[in-house]
Amino acid sequence: MRHDSSVLQCVEAFKSIPEQSIAALDAVRGNGGIVAGVYCIYAPSELIRATGAVPVGLCGKKQAPIEAAERELPAAFCPLVKSSYGYAVTDTCPFFGLSDVLVAETTCDGKKKMYELMARLKPLHVMQLPHTQGGEEPRRYWEASLHALEEFLVANGAYPADEESLAREIALHNRMRAKLAAVLRLGADPRSPLGGLDLLAVQESKGFLVDIEGYVELLARLEAALESWLAGPDGAPHPGPRLLLTGVPVGKGSEKAVRIAEELGARVVFMENCSGVKALDIPVDEAMSPYEALAARYLAIPCSCMSPNPGRRKSLAELGRAFRVDGVVDLTWLGCHTYNAESRQVQRWVEEDLGLPLLHLETDYSDADAEQLRTRIEAYLELIR
Repeated sequence: MRHDSSVLQCVEAFKSIPEQSIAALDAVRGNGGIVAGVYCIYAPSELIRATGAVPVGLCGKKQAPIEAAERELPAAFCPLVKSSYGYAVTDTCPFFGLSDVLVAETTCDGKKKMYELMARLKPLHVMQLPHTQGGEEPRRYWEASLHALEEFLVANGAYPADEESLAREIALHNRMRAKLAAVLRLGADPRSPLGGLDLLAVQESKGFLVDIEGYVELLARLEAALESWLAGPDGAPHPGPRLLLTGVPVGKGSEKAVRIAEELGARVVFMENCSGVKALDIPVDEAMSPYEALAARYLAIPCSCMSPNPGRRKSLAELGRAFRVDGVVDLTWLGCHTYNAESRQVQRWVEEDLGLPLLHLETDYSDADAEQLRTRIEAYLELIR
């Protein structure tokens, strides 16, 4: 797929964010600040930053450290949990090394047991997430967990968040998510020069930010470059099937399904998962009390750990229609029971709401099944063509 030079330069800048953030995080600590390592989008970045701490996403998307993790964790655990723990115990994730504290969450049983072991390595706080979204009681429970997180951060060197700092961070994060969503919409245009792996680099980089304002400026540059490309004469529609990827998060090192699909001529135009667009369209209500608004926003994230999880059906239907996808791929990691259990419902939703067949893939981080995946994806693409 061809890129005009300004679009390509912007994408390369996003790819460099994780590496560049290492020096920036080191500077934060050198100036007396603290770094909070996080594993999940339920960790409220606005609140963490309002205490003066800087959140950073931690490694957990590659096969290499899994062998070390399996000395303590069952082999049947999902690769995300094993990779995360393997990176921690081998001290091979620079962001883990730079983290003063860890912010965890009760999204799945595997993570909870991993966090028990990981608490031996660094100060760690587990946010107690309710597993249902409706009604006042779950929201109040989650709001109490936000206050507990703040107390933990303050006890470890941060300072209490005030309403002014919370309001500032909420407004900034709302602006960032809206701009990222706008860029991804342009990136999904049939004439866009960007493929799924390009969009993944843009999306994944948001987990490594020290300077959010700089990230928003970079998004604006990419937005302008894409608008210029789409308005020019070279924006011919991509001929391959348009796919929506849903399910577990993917990233650099665990992107084989995206890579194989695009090698076979498809185009992954949207990723409805934690590392993609999930919850980008859920702003924090700036008119509400900050803690209540943060609790409401984060509790509305449509994750498979929620029971029931109606927001996922709504998200899939809206994205599938808006971006005229030809097919939906539901990706599940081996050992990820919540997403695997939800796959049958997702198949029914996609068939009923979009009138499309669904391809469910269950795999891990290794390349052992790469050819099997290639065969299944190729057959699916022939079906939807």
